[in-house]
Amino acid sequence: MKNTLFDFISKYVSLTEDEKNAILSLDLFRSVKKGTTLLKEGQKSKDSYFVLKGCIRTYYIIDGEEKTTAFYTEMDALTPPCVINKTPSEYYVSCIEDSILLVSNSDMEVEVNSKFPKFEIMCRMLSEELLAKQQINFDEFKTSSPEQRYLNLLQKRPDLIQRVPQHQLASYLGIQPQSLSRLRARILEKKS
Repeated sequence: MKNTLFDFISKYVSLTEDEKNAILSLDLFRSVKKGTTLLKEGQKSKDSYFVLKGCIRTYYIIDGEEKTTAFYTEMDALTPPCVINKTPSEYYVSCIEDSILLVSNSDMEVEVNSKFPKFEIMCRMLSEELLAKQQINFDEFKTSSPEQRYLNLLQKRPDLIQRVPQHQLASYLGIQPQSLSRLRARILEKKS
């Protein structure tokens, strides 16, 4: 897993052996079982997550119903807004697969960034990429029909179709599970 991490980092900055050892000494790697809740609504946290293997999701519970807002898979990073705002979380974060995560906290990041300024540069680049990606996803969601959202998902993140339970996928697309079944059938019919 450490090689996977260092390969990812090398896309942004080059690391010396000392810097690699500094990262490894932080003991960031966590194996987390499917079904584990990493963060609950109302809970405060300093933890940020980077998915090396597996899948985690963010969701709200509104009127007793889960509303999935995002899935994070290999090489995706998540810093919940409550970490930045230092407020209780408004949503949940949980593992939908057995996962290997890099878990860091804001105190640790400050220390590492002060010792190794290039990490701060890398974090800024990652943040900018993530912000741009989230804005595009938000705009596409707001301007698309449910069918178009599903087709976009098939094109951009086809792995989710097999990895994620149908009711969570439907929630993410903003529709009911029955509607997702009908939508899939309609798309298959058009193809034949």
